[in-house]
Amino acid sequence: MNKAQLVEAIADKLGGRQQAADAVDIVLDAIIRAVVAGERVSVTGFGSFEKVDRPARYARNPQTGERVRVKKTSVPRFRAGQGFKDLVAGTKKLPRNDVAVKKAPKGSLTPGAGGAAAKKATTKKAAAKKTAAKKTATAKKATTQKAAAAKKTAKKATGKKTAAKKAPAKKATATKAPAKRSSSRTATKAAARRG
Repeated sequence: MNKAQLVEAIADKLGGRQQAADAVDIVLDAIIRAVVAGERVSVTGFGSFEKVDRPARYARNPQTGERVRVKKTSVPRFRAGQGFKDLVAGTKKLPRNDVAVKKAPKGSLTPGAGGAAAKKATTKKAAAKKTAAKKTATAKKATTQKAAAAKKTAKKATGKKTAAKKAPAKKATATKAPAKRSSSRTATKAAARRG
């Protein structure tokens, strides 16, 4: 089956040949772009596409038998999923009126992997994220508490300094007030002497 035959096979289910062609193009483009970027594209029940790096090596030219150096390269790889393998091997029967690859169960669609191992990995990652979030929250709380304690200490110290600064000013005022009284007494005494 080539691309045109694939489009024809799904055209009646999607409502037209143009919509089917667009759907096939979009799916293939998304897979290619993801694999080129180094991501793994996994379709539950079908398989996964990934980029694999091959190191530099020596090979033989099949026509001449000559030893040839092959450069390091990256190639795409497809690994069939277990459901696909079972259908091809005949251990499972292909459904007549239903799709061969059914919609994945809710919550199992994770980027990069599929199946129970992915669920375990996802659970471990979620637990690690929760632990990291708790540690971060605890650290933030401790930092906030330390900052609040530092502010209180600074306020207390500032309050003591302000009180210390204000106290001499009051003393100076207190000493000035008797001076004024004495000057008024002096004025009163002077007036009594005159009169």
